[in-house]
Amino acid sequence: MQMHVQSRAHVAEVIDNKRGNESYIALVWRRLKRSWTGMTGLVLVCLLLVMAIFAGFFAPADPKQTDIGFAPPEAVRFFDKDGNFALRPRTYPIAETEELDPVTFQPIVGPDYDNPRLLGFFVRGFEYRLFGIIPTDRHFFGTLDGKPVHFLGTDKFGRDVLSRAIYGSRISLMIALIVVFIVTVVGTTVGLVSGYFGGRFDSWTQRFVELVLAFPQLPLYLALSSLIPVTAPTNVFLAFVIIVMSALGWAQMSREVRGKTLALARIEYVRAAMAVGATDRRIIFQHIFPNVLSHVIVAVTLAIPHVVLLESFLGFLGFAVKPPLISWGLMLQDTATYSVIGSYPWILTPVAFVLLTVFAFNALGDGLRDAVDPY
Repeated sequence: MQMHVQSRAHVAEVIDNKRGNESYIALVWRRLKRSWTGMTGLVLVCLLLVMAIFAGFFAPADPKQTDIGFAPPEAVRFFDKDGNFALRPRTYPIAETEELDPVTFQPIVGPDYDNPRLLGFFVRGFEYRLFGIIPTDRHFFGTLDGKPVHFLGTDKFGRDVLSRAIYGSRISLMIALIVVFIVTVVGTTVGLVSGYFGGRFDSWTQRFVELVLAFPQLPLYLALSSLIPVTAPTNVFLAFVIIVMSALGWAQMSREVRGKTLALARIEYVRAAMAVGATDRRIIFQHIFPNVLSHVIVAVTLAIPHVVLLESFLGFLGFAVKPPLISWGLMLQDTATYSVIGSYPWILTPVAFVLLTVFAFNALGDGLRDAVDPY
């Protein structure tokens, strides 16, 4: 039965190919559209990138503005304080009451039902710069009076958790994309050159790759973090983190590309190019590299969630980014104690963003892996 289903799928593929001369990208896109996991990952990745680019537009509050520390989330309600149905959604701001907590002796906070805030789309709020250039105060969702609303509560300094998570996607995804770009360029180049030339050059290159792979990464990250002074600028610290992640991540990519290159270097058309006098550079980048590109694309989509997880883990330990920058890993530092998590569980929101990002890129990578390889 399974063979019958596969044969029918193969016949459908052949019929589609006879409809016209499709390019390789068109074939990959057609196969990708048949994978619901791949398309789900693609949609989620696009939404994450749009959210990161237009973070100011989607953030309901200024991520640096302070309010009541550890205030619970403000729920969207369609009823007034008397229980009557209201057409326009509203929220009730969190305010401190005159009562004290019998354990912590801190003022008890709760919804202020006497001052409702009406909600709407494309409202005005705090000012920001679109693309870092255009000043505007228009936001996707918020209160009609322009006051901040905390849909996911606030942290210990009273800063909006949702807005900080949206702004944190910029740094987290930027680190992941830059690191994966450097890792891909260096790893692919080293793997292609090493696998193509072979011999003693390949042997010495692989010994160096094995040395890089043998490094215990976590102790090395912690050791290198002590080399940067606390007073160093945030941009310098961020650049150092990217360099360290890239220096330890390219080796695995080069090993995978080398294995592909060793097999491709013995194919007839490569040997024919050697026979007619083609240069090594032309053979590597015009004959071998296009056949390795499909594997590299899939490896990139699977490497991005790994870097996101690594940044979150290092940020939790205090090695990723420093304030005033915002990242998901830096926000997770507030979850260092069980008592804080038990009392204020909404500060775990960055975990949801990390999980969503990892799922999106992994789903896209699985879909691409099936699309670029018909076998």
